[in-house]
Amino acid sequence: MSTKRQYWMLVISAALILAVTMGIRNTLGLFVSPLNTSTGLGIVTVSFALAIGQFVWGAAQPIFGALADRAGPVRIIALGAVLLALGLALTPFMHSQLGLIVFLGIVAAAGAGGGSFSILMGAAAQRLPPERRAFASGFINAGGSFGQFVFAPLAQALISAFGWVTALLTLAASALLTIPLALPLRDKHHGGATVHLGGISLSEQTLLAFKDRSYWCLHAGFFTCGFHIAFLVTHLPGEVALCGLPASVSAASLGIIGLANIAGSLGVGWLAQTHRMKFLLFWVYGIRAVAIGVYLMVPHTALTFYIFALVLGVSWLATVPPTAGLVGKLFGTRYLATLFGLTLLSHQIGGFFGAWLGGIAVARSGSYEWMWYADIALAVLAALVNLPIREARPQLAAAAA
Repeated sequence: MSTKRQYWMLVISAALILAVTMGIRNTLGLFVSPLNTSTGLGIVTVSFALAIGQFVWGAAQPIFGALADRAGPVRIIALGAVLLALGLALTPFMHSQLGLIVFLGIVAAAGAGGGSFSILMGAAAQRLPPERRAFASGFINAGGSFGQFVFAPLAQALISAFGWVTALLTLAASALLTIPLALPLRDKHHGGATVHLGGISLSEQTLLAFKDRSYWCLHAGFFTCGFHIAFLVTHLPGEVALCGLPASVSAASLGIIGLANIAGSLGVGWLAQTHRMKFLLFWVYGIRAVAIGVYLMVPHTALTFYIFALVLGVSWLATVPPTAGLVGKLFGTRYLATLFGLTLLSHQIGGFFGAWLGGIAVARSGSYEWMWYADIALAVLAALVNLPIREARPQLAAAAA
């Protein structure tokens, strides 16, 4: 990027794309109860379809990331938009477990992955100078949080006013907005042979990454992040209902999480310019563990959920900028979309278990108590596992560059 205007066009475009795809994904928990009632398949079946979606969204990212590294991000984002719209539009007509898995769990989830973190942050990193990448990642990540803030109350309002089918079809149409939004990302891409200036191919770089202990630490921490977030976006409406509160409380809580994470993402992106990112990850995961512990000890009122959402939101997806930044710091940006996409796969393997086990827990015990305990334990482990990551001080890295 050669001018300030081009810089902002790039990051705003990427942030708005993520706002749409993440905003849609993170409101699907509001459809669990309507889908269960309409299909009669049971909450475990619906949760399993959404759990498959968590995994597929993660699995799609390194694949789409590798394609974007070769062919550029615009075509991949457009393909993702069509798949996301198609999957959501056909879901209301599915009345079997297989149908839900195919269209909600595979087609829609893969489509959302085509316009998500690895593609957008990889495209930005390849087009920006090193000193601008950390803040750009935070800004793009904040776009996803803004989307959750907008889409969660919007989806709930549509469900209440027009029914869940109309609401889902509206989300499907919204997914197509990402196609024109991707146009500022069309410029010369690396493409061609999968060899960068250093002569390392994609396969060689991937093997080198998986031999690096620091890369595995990032995967382990991100697994926990996925478990936690998928559990909440899928089952927070159910937790609110178990407390005898209306659905509007869950929609508002999801919106507050998204709004708070705008500040968290921008703050972490800014701090990553001058602080070690592994320490930022330590504190982000630590905040989650403390927030959940306090939540379990206080009365569960509407105000409790709003405060819990506010505190939790600060750390919600604030893990993304430092994780992406560390991948770029360790291995460069040429294959960032692929390597970061692989960490997102680990994130979504955790997401699969968070969404699925949450449904099993409530079906068998009538509460999510043990899921909350698991969340605390995993958050503590995630905080600790980031500490051994090898990372130079930011000023030393800048001097070396």
